[in-house]
Amino acid sequence: MQINPEILQHLELIVGAEYVFTDAETRNHYGHDETEDYVFPPNVVVKPSSAQDISAIMKVANQYKISVVPIAGRTGLSGGALSIHQGIGLSMERLNKILEIDEQNLQVTTEPAVITQVLREAVAEKGLFYPPDPSSQGSCWIGGNVAENAGGARAVKYGVTKDYVLNLEVVLPTGDIIWTGANTLKNSTGYNLTQLMVGSEGTLGVITKVVLKLLPKNSHNVLMLVPFYKAGQACEAVSAIFRAGIMPSALEFMERDAIDWALKFVEGLNVQVQPDIQAHLLIEVDGNYPEILMQEAEKIMGVVEQFDIEEILFADTEDQKNALWKMRRSVAEAVKSNSIYKEEDTVVPRYELPKLLEGIKTIGNKYGFKSVCYGHAGDGNLHVNIIKSDMTDENWRTEVPKGIREIFELTVSLKGTLSGEHGIGFVQKNYMDIAFSKVHLELMERIKYIFDPNNILNPGKIFPD
Repeated sequence: MQINPEILQHLELIVGAEYVFTDAETRNHYGHDETEDYVFPPNVVVKPSSAQDISAIMKVANQYKISVVPIAGRTGLSGGALSIHQGIGLSMERLNKILEIDEQNLQVTTEPAVITQVLREAVAEKGLFYPPDPSSQGSCWIGGNVAENAGGARAVKYGVTKDYVLNLEVVLPTGDIIWTGANTLKNSTGYNLTQLMVGSEGTLGVITKVVLKLLPKNSHNVLMLVPFYKAGQACEAVSAIFRAGIMPSALEFMERDAIDWALKFVEGLNVQVQPDIQAHLLIEVDGNYPEILMQEAEKIMGVVEQFDIEEILFADTEDQKNALWKMRRSVAEAVKSNSIYKEEDTVVPRYELPKLLEGIKTIGNKYGFKSVCYGHAGDGNLHVNIIKSDMTDENWRTEVPKGIREIFELTVSLKGTLSGEHGIGFVQKNYMDIAFSKVHLELMERIKYIFDPNNILNPGKIFPD
């Protein structure tokens, strides 16, 4: 349904006319995220300031059967924030305060539009640690992280967003406002609505407050960059490190092209890569006792030296550590700056990574596309960037989807699944039949119907057409 003057008047009465936008520039700005080159502008952008505002907006949307899409920092890679049915784009940017850092209970209560890195730095000043660290942490928001169940480099040791969410204030599609759980570390009281909301991609409710668990901050870490002459061996080394009894705080895989492109994209990075090197592992261990960390680092060296590697680079200073992490976190932007691309977010048990990487290259050769792979190898999460390069528009449109389907079929055959941290959203939904049976999908759709009987909240996401 189009937004008529009567509906606009309702919205203006709720949030104020200065927070309702219908001009093309604003609508286009909120009509895209980082998913390829898609742009789906809403009919109107609304900027509420409270759960009560959102409740009133949802009631209007239900009355007129208008779709509503929650919009966070727009750093997503699955099209979750795209207004594919137009309607109301619900920008959460005014809900941007850290409400309380509870140092006694190691918890933080925050609104959803707080930038993840800002929250991590705020709790660090209190000697506390919020581990989830997606690569876009400098621009993504906590609310979006919860909606997508974001991960990051340190998920291998510390877990993903879901492992830190204790309680949520949520506005349901009907306009009702609820808290989903309790601010406790244990909760066996009824169905776990908190975890149902985490990763639901804005389809079941609008998150307005988040209570997160924190940890004491570790005081030391050791970071090393290990060059491998064979990419497959780099993947093999991942499982070997864990089998040796070591738990890294981060273990990242980067294919040669990923590093080369990142080094060109970011000025001031001085990392020398020998000509025949195919891949790198970026490995971190952390804790409070430097002598123990050095023992772990030596043990890791003993594992990786069983493979065909070049000299290991140890980051001796904070500046060197920051430079290596900057290189890793810049890979996605570097790829995007080089070519039109599609990014897939595969995840398998870590021992299967060599088979996954080999299969991806074989499938690429079959369908005529090149891929650049990198990701959180420590938890089996491999990002596959499919590069258009000199492919024809016709092959890009017809052949690449066939290749993507085969990549996902391979992933599932290795006991993996379609997404480790990016979500399904708009771009992956038509591959869901690979991972789920008809019974699975119908069950999920019935859950969606219970929460959202009029199907107005972020419709057209997750479920196949």
